[in-house]
Amino acid sequence: MIMYCSVIIIVTRARTLTRARARTEGGNAADVGDVHAELRDYYRLCQWGSAGLVMMGKYFFSETDIKSTWDQVLAAFWQRYPNPYSTHVLTEDVLFREVTPDNLLLSRRLLTKTSRLPRWAERVFPGNLSRSVYIIEDSVVDLGNRSLTTLTWNVNHAKLMRVVERCVFAGEQDRPVWTRITREAWISSGVFGLSRPIQEFGLARFRSNQVKAMKGLEHALSNLQKASAVCPGDSAEKQKNLNSASKTQKPQQYI
Repeated sequence: MIMYCSVIIIVTRARTLTRARARTEGGNAADVGDVHAELRDYYRLCQWGSAGLVMMGKYFFSETDIKSTWDQVLAAFWQRYPNPYSTHVLTEDVLFREVTPDNLLLSRRLLTKTSRLPRWAERVFPGNLSRSVYIIEDSVVDLGNRSLTTLTWNVNHAKLMRVVERCVFAGEQDRPVWTRITREAWISSGVFGLSRPIQEFGLARFRSNQVKAMKGLEHALSNLQKASAVCPGDSAEKQKNLNSASKTQKPQQYI
């Protein structure tokens, strides 16, 4: 289902990439506090749902059921790159990670992707325009409710086109071997006179990339299932150690 949505986005952070780079080079306590506050704000946004995300432009919505348990999908989510369907994803780095007292895992990652302009746009915009797009991905893992909620947005080229995506991976109580993925996206552009064709292009590309993203996730799931079939005992032991480690993990981790 595709529809228009008239609202104002509440998640605008122009300083994110600069602070992210500072932290990777040994950022200070103020930077750490900013990230913690932003992720706390984001967790509240997850509780509000998509009603907290509002902007002018194109809106995308989809729901998909995957025949895999939520635990398997969660593991595959963290291991989905690299895969043959997402060769445009160049790098992924963890900038911040924290296990909260109420057993939530908050994470912020920086992804680098390539993005080619359409031919008509190459004649309009400068030839030296960077083809690399920096993406911030915030996520909240809620083990108690068996949900993973992610929010991603591009840091650079935001005036040309801003894409904000919210995804919820939820385990289904009445169907334990199924996981439902609810995906929403908002595409906007601030280029005067060209915003509509840019948004149309962004929506078409988003649809195409989501098909590839699902194939990449299924690829990661297949690899995990194969590994589990070969060494079922080792897999169970690893999961046990992972659960134990999450309980004793230090409150904050930075890279």
